[in-house]
Amino acid sequence: MIRINIGIAGWSNPPARRTQRDAAQSHLMYYAEHFSCVEINSSFYRSHGIATYERWRDATHRQFKFSVKMPRAITHESGLRGAAREVARFYNEIEGLQPKLGAVLLQLPSSCEFNARVVRAFFKALPRLPATEVVCEPRHPSWFSPAADAELCRSEVSRVAADPPRADNASLPGGDGRTAYFRWHGSPHMYRSSYSDAKLSLLAATVQKVAASEVWCVFDNTARYAAWDDALRLRGALKCSGIRATCARIPASGLRTTRHRVCR
Repeated sequence: MIRINIGIAGWSNPPARRTQRDAAQSHLMYYAEHFSCVEINSSFYRSHGIATYERWRDATHRQFKFSVKMPRAITHESGLRGAAREVARFYNEIEGLQPKLGAVLLQLPSSCEFNARVVRAFFKALPRLPATEVVCEPRHPSWFSPAADAELCRSEVSRVAADPPRADNASLPGGDGRTAYFRWHGSPHMYRSSYSDAKLSLLAATVQKVAASEVWCVFDNTARYAAWDDALRLRGALKCSGIRATCARIPASGLRTTRHRVCR
């Protein structure tokens, strides 16, 4: 049995959905009625206080999961070097998401080449939180080699599978195999295009083949709100496929939650 989390990078409601939201509901509360996870991207650009993370945590149902993106000061400006203070502050803040924090995401710039010594030192010093995986989305071709994959595996870090892929094998998960984390940015136009039925079927087929115990499927084609419908379509495709998975049920109301054996 595997758990599949399907969600979006950010929880902004599409304009067509906002009229369906109760007056007392926030964007996040309404979003959590439809999806079982979300990826927080705003943390990449600015710091959030622990109270803000606690408020987001409390606005969602019991089995909801968060992934949170590491600040660019660590991944882009420092290049994984000399950022101990920024890392400590970030981890202190995201403690506010516990126990719903499921993953910490590092998205690296395309200029960041793989360096085994730097990677080993960074991940060795990185705090580890209970039931929280570390996933990395590299963009330089040097990261998609057996040596880089082996180093990530030793560091217990999963390599993100991205679409469109930046290199050979970039569309498939790598590194530590316990978690498979997919980030789909839209095609043919990144961040804007919705996926065709044929392409979505291929993505669903890829998800079915992974051997991980937990899978994240995050749609990042949010510029024109395509991600919302694409995530719902993927959920339907996986349900129809008969894949044996255990996922959080989306509560019909309030914060009630149960479990079942088809992916929601």
